[in-house]
Amino acid sequence: MIKLIGVLIILIGSILKLDIIAVVILAGVITGLVSGLNITELLTILGESFFNTRYMSIFLFTLPVLGVLEKNGLKNTATRLITKIKTATTDNILNFYTFARITMTMFGIRLGGHIQFVRPILYPMLESVANKQHDLSQDKEDTLKAMACAVDNYANFFGQNVFIANAGVLLIVGTLQEMGIPVLNVDVAKVSFYIAFSVILLTPLQTMMVKKYLQRKD
Repeated sequence: MIKLIGVLIILIGSILKLDIIAVVILAGVITGLVSGLNITELLTILGESFFNTRYMSIFLFTLPVLGVLEKNGLKNTATRLITKIKTATTDNILNFYTFARITMTMFGIRLGGHIQFVRPILYPMLESVANKQHDLSQDKEDTLKAMACAVDNYANFFGQNVFIANAGVLLIVGTLQEMGIPVLNVDVAKVSFYIAFSVILLTPLQTMMVKKYLQRKD
């Protein structure tokens, strides 16, 4: 029972709004100590864990790159390009992004994300088009921001399991096999494909409702 003290530490740290990284490390160290591990063994486990998941830290390198690109006119370029397309509307942009994002995700290409794509490229495009078609208030801006993040979530969440080597697929297959349920990666991918296809069909309904909402607010 004492080995669960790490959960209690994380809970208390969250309630007190302490630095979550420091709290998690502290919880891990104390859990290790009460479990009978010495300092050397703890440091070995921490080091091996960091080494095995080191590719996760690559994400951090994208942040300064995006900052430099934004400073040098990434948003302005995105805005200028979309204004050249006469037929561009907010719903068309959102629908196209959903289709492109989910298609790439199906093949294991992770090109997207709120920080990497929605904030610096997708939303500026939506804002530029919406400014030409509507009287853009703060409420409408918030709606567009929420919708831009939503379609990115839809595509990423429902499209990733179509790729048979995705970590989520491996987790599902491993869990089911441990429970004695025979299943293959391709079985999970097949079911996920129908869900992803449904998302492509249903997202335009929501984007059309958002477009009507923006028009009603004019």
